[in-house]
Amino acid sequence: MTHTSPAFIDGGLKFTPHYFSVPLDYQDPTKGSLQIFAREVTLAKDNAEKPWLVFFQGGPGFPSPRPNGNSGWLKRALQDYRVLLLDQRGTGNSSVISHQTLAHLSPSEQADYLSHFRADNIVRDAEFIRQAFGVTQWAILGQSFGGFCSLTYLSLFPDSLSHAYITGGVPSIERHPDDVYTATFKRTKEKNQEFFNQFPHAQSLCKKIANHLATNEVVLPNGQAFTVEQFQQIGINFGVSDTFLPTYYSLENAFIEVDGKPTLRYEFLNEMLMQQAFQTNPIYALLHESIYCQGFASSWSAGRVRQQHDEFNYQQGDDVFYFTGEMVFPWMFEQYECLKPLKKAADQLAEKDDWGPLYDAEVLAKNRVPVSCAVYADDMFVEMDISRETLAKIPNSKAWITNEYEHNGLRADGERILDKLIEMGDHIDYCQH
Repeated sequence: MTHTSPAFIDGGLKFTPHYFSVPLDYQDPTKGSLQIFAREVTLAKDNAEKPWLVFFQGGPGFPSPRPNGNSGWLKRALQDYRVLLLDQRGTGNSSVISHQTLAHLSPSEQADYLSHFRADNIVRDAEFIRQAFGVTQWAILGQSFGGFCSLTYLSLFPDSLSHAYITGGVPSIERHPDDVYTATFKRTKEKNQEFFNQFPHAQSLCKKIANHLATNEVVLPNGQAFTVEQFQQIGINFGVSDTFLPTYYSLENAFIEVDGKPTLRYEFLNEMLMQQAFQTNPIYALLHESIYCQGFASSWSAGRVRQQHDEFNYQQGDDVFYFTGEMVFPWMFEQYECLKPLKKAADQLAEKDDWGPLYDAEVLAKNRVPVSCAVYADDMFVEMDISRETLAKIPNSKAWITNEYEHNGLRADGERILDKLIEMGDHIDYCQH
């Protein structure tokens, strides 16, 4: 069942909202259905029947962009395509997952429900929409986790794709998440060193904040106790461009004096809360490690790997303070207010060892779809060496390896990056396609 809401025009773009009813579990439709939302974007004055390009957002657990104007990668895409901005299941307007919507389920029911929200079913939703539209083939653009979804699409439904464009999101198709986090902890340490080399005073500011948190009860505006571990997690920002200086500004303005005592400012604490995307987008925390799992459990991989890197486990009096990155840890479900109700489900998901396959190595080894990728040499989230390892196994793929951008290259300079990928895709030798 599908329906379309009235279209509207803004800034020279025409937006058409589409809604689809899809199975929660494609292997067992009796388990119920989900609403999937996707927004079609075209040039308002464009009457040409252009081919489709589907955008897969990064995450997991974040909705597709809500464009405000014809700019960035969308501007380039609309020259050649009509664009479909897909809210992946559980995000945006697609049967959203939150502590509110899961509250009526038991922990086991929550875990079972959440197990259907990985890339395999996201791709099946896209395939459902393609068939509903009567489209023979379409192109896909995957950013970060969206790139993971792209390789799943190439594994499951390669004949449905004309081109695949991937930015900062070529995963391993077989490695355990321990390998991934071993690499990303190393990258995260390097980013820390870059930051503290540029801002030497920031080290003492961070230690002052961390020591204050360790010896005082500090509460965020939502009533949540604020801890050293939570403070360390703002290091996730170091994986995207132009965040070093804003981070330093926040650190130098962290304290005020109240009755002669140093106190963390409300503005600083409010900013720390606003950066906790896990509160509003819990899929990111609940399923982050499972995006690497095929037939094995993650068993809180990042937490285990972290114990091999003592420099990230700050204790008062330590010589060096380091921020962490995008890793997810079990203690988060004990500290974050909106994750606390989901702790038991998170533990069950972490120990789940019967995850189905996300990639088909045999299908990918015979790939005929032109796959052009932007691989960022200094990416803190997706390791370049692992991306190159994967692409070496996929024929008709080509990588543009660059250190011009961080992980958010598509957002920072999307028009240029997508133009480059489209040009690369047009020149890939795919005579067998």
